[in-house]
Amino acid sequence: MKKIITLKNILIVIDIIIIDISVYVFFGLMLMNYEDFYNESKGAFWSLESMTLTEKFYYIGFEIWNVLNLIAIGYLIYRIIKGIRKRPTTNILPSGGQSTSV
Repeated sequence: MKKIITLKNILIVIDIIIIDISVYVFFGLMLMNYEDFYNESKGAFWSLESMTLTEKFYYIGFEIWNVLNLIAIGYLIYRIIKGIRKRPTTNILPSGGQSTSV
């Protein structure tokens, strides 16, 4: 049986999590500029019309990153379910007798 939990796999997962958090921190810091210098005369808060071009870029990038994370989580759940279904099962009952189900 193939080992799933190895030091290499643990380090890969930790690296992915650190990169993911770093991207969120980057977008968060870039969007703080919008919050600090928001002007009510330009439009509603968090509307694209009240943002400059760079703020729109960071906002859309942040939303795309959220979608990519949801896709990655969905794929991870899919792989876990696929792995669970692939595992072999036995018909041996805990008392040691054989199952009579058809």
